[in-house]
Order: sequence, then C-alpha cells, then structure tokens
Amino acid sequence: MSASAACGFAAMLKTVKIKNFRSFRQFELHDLGRINLLVGANNSGKTSVLEAIHLLRAQGNPRAFIDLMKSRGEYMSGESKSNREWNIRHLFHGHSFDVGSEFSVTGATQKSKHLEHLTVSVSTHDPIRHTFREDLSRRLEIENEDRLGLFEAYDLKVDWSFGKEHNSWGNLVSLQGGLSSPTPAMPPRPVRASQASPSNNLKVEFLTCAGLSVAQVVKWFDQIVLTPEEENVYEALRTIEPNIKRIATINNNKISEGISAQKGFAVLIDDYRVPIGSMGDGIWRMLGLVLASIQVSNGCLLVDEIDTGLHFTAMTDMWKLIWEIAKRLNVQVFATTHSSDCWKSLAAVARKYDTSDDGITIQRIERNQSKGVVFSGEETFLASDMGIEVR
Repeated sequence: MSASAACGFAAMLKTVKIKNFRSFRQFELHDLGRINLLVGANNSGKTSVLEAIHLLRAQGNPRAFIDLMKSRGEYMSGESKSNREWNIRHLFHGHSFDVGSEFSVTGATQKSKHLEHLTVSVSTHDPIRHTFREDLSRRLEIENEDRLGLFEAYDLKVDWSFGKEHNSWGNLVSLQGGLSSPTPAMPPRPVRASQASPSNNLKVEFLTCAGLSVAQVVKWFDQIVLTPEEENVYEALRTIEPNIKRIATINNNKISEGISAQKGFAVLIDDYRVPIGSMGDGIWRMLGLVLASIQVSNGCLLVDEIDTGLHFTAMTDMWKLIWEIAKRLNVQVFATTHSSDCWKSLAAVARKYDTSDDGITIQRIERNQSKGVVFSGEETFLASDMGIEVR
C-alpha cells in the first residue's frame, strides 16, 4: 500500500453507506466521530449497522462472515457442528438470495480521496469449470463424474477495495444459500490471486452480547502484562471494585477446553485471591472492553449493547477510560445501547473533555429511515441537561 493510501485507510470513517444489507435497503451514517453510540428502538437495525461496519473494516475477511452468522445462529437446519453450512441468504435484504443479489458497504474519511468499498454478489456458476467440479466433489465426496451434473450451485463473490488495494474471494454456495466454513483443505478461492491479501490489515474486533471467550481474554491479557497498558486494566476494574490490587490468569493449560471465567482469572483484593467470576458480570465485561480497546490500536472496536452487566454508576468511568484509550491509540469505537443512563454518561464525558477534533456522537437509528439522526457531543449534553430523550 502506498504511504498516502495507508494514511487514509488508518483514518477514521466519517460516513458509512449500506445498501441491501439485512433490514436496510439503503442507510447512511454521517458526521461520525471517534466514539459513536447507536441508539434506537428494538429491531431498528443497530446491530446490523455494526455488522456491516465489521465486514467493511475486516476487508471482507471470510472469517468475519462466519463469525457474524455464528453469533446469530444462522446455519442451515439439521447441520452438525462438524459439517455446518451457514445460511448467508440472511445477510441480503429481505433474505432475498438469487442470481443478481448484491449488498454493499461503503466508507469514506476526510483524509483520503479513496472510498473503502465492500460488495458481496451472487452469480451463476459454470459447471464445466474444473474448480467447480473439484470444489463440489470435495464437499459432497462424489467420485462419479457423471453425478456432478446433477448438482447446481451459485457463486458468491466478495470484493473489497481501497484505492489500489483489493481483496477478493469467491466460494461455492448452495441454491439455498449454504456457505461452508473455510478450512485449510478447502479455503475460499482467491478471485485476484496476486492481490488476495491487502498489505495493510486493519485491526477490528466485534464484541457481541454473548461476550468474549475466556481463551480470547486470557490471550489479550498476556499480551499486555508488564507493559504500561496493564495499569489501564487495573484502573478500569477499580471503577467497579476499588480494592483490586492485581489480576492474573490461572489454569492456562485448560483454557482451550472452554472453561468458565471463574477459572480463567483471579484478582487480588486486599490480601485475598478471588476468582473473577465470583465478582459479577460487571468486572468481566469491563475487563473485556478495556483489553479489546487496547488490542485494536489504530483500528476499530464494535460493541453490541456496551452497557451489558454494568451498573449505571460505572458508565461514566467506562466512557472516560474508553475515550482516553481510543484517543491515545487511534481507535474508532461504534457501540449500541438501549439505556438512557448509557448515553447520558457519554454526554457527560463529551462535556468534560475537549472532543472537538475527533468527536463523540450519538446516532439515532429509526426504522424505515434512510439516514441516522446525529447528535454531537455538545448537543447530547444539552439534550440530557434539558431532559430531552434522544433514543
């Protein structure tokens, strides 16, 4: 990637346009800042916006598609976990999946003339091509070449671009929209082999309501132990329990077996070692938020229902820590909430700190509207002070 392109891609998104994705035929977010809190009624599409941004900033990575569908349980019925196909038709507006179906996500920054663009499209598949026969026979374990003619399938193409950088791949999809998880034996087919991997991979993490696995949190924590960032973790946890002195990972040899949070970490409170799981969901949620923020330096953090597990008294401190980390490490944050305490706490942080350069925004998403309603940090504080509801 050229120096100019790298600079532009590292910059924050200022607008995001979504077409034919999930419940949105067309939708736009604008005047985005460093921290952006999405509010709105249930089923208005807040989580879908986070998903669209995730796919865009992940540069169309196949793993991002699978993780997105996995979090919603969007797999073909009757499939076993060892041979599961994901139902990609749910990503398309109206669940419409046929030849010509397409959705796209486009992002723009103020520092680059280039647009970051992701397109996902469906086309017919030529059964004569060797790649078709090879892929289908491996998937269905068919040895008789004559039987291959009995099966039909679509081609799914994912095309991401930013300036001169491209990342494109294609995969065989069943007529019902079934997409197999990529494996070393059967990876997605690169459409542009010479440009299949962009030279700059932006860090992006998506924290869903289900939270993070213990293994992931342990991995992140081990990466910041004995670094200046470790103190940020303690500062975050002390907003909930002021007497915490230290935190450490335990039973690391069993982490891969899917053990509970109680066996993943222990904290030292005064002179007692306490399993972190016995201290409530708030401590665990705060630990994950701060570690994820640090992990995506120069990247993007997306959090669904960011206030989950947190008492309203801890929210101002949470936003303060996230703002300081995001500012220092050049992280752009997108989050959702249903809580008025959450957006009012963010408004208080916006009023306390100088956010004029980067911005803190609340983006209200209304069902059947093509644009989000933007409240700047100052507007949000005034609304809070006057008792005006922005949700």
